[in-house]
Amino acid sequence: MKSALWLIVGVGLGFAAAHQINRTTQGRAFFENVGGRVDEFTSAVRDGYTDRSTELRTAVDEAEDIIAGLTNKD
Repeated sequence: MKSALWLIVGVGLGFAAAHQINRTTQGRAFFENVGGRVDEFTSAVRDGYTDRSTELRTAVDEAEDIIAGLTNKD
């Protein structure tokens, strides 16, 4: 219970500090930079996930075709 309290206090202090920093021009620029980098990262993860999903679907389709071909020979 004590750990949860400290976690909540830490999150609250973090939000308060971020709010104060965001009031300045430099702080706003910092958070815009961080936001841009986060957007780039999430886009890269999304693209990688989509590419890998396509690769796996193709592999499964090929395997199903091979299995169907082997089954039809019997």
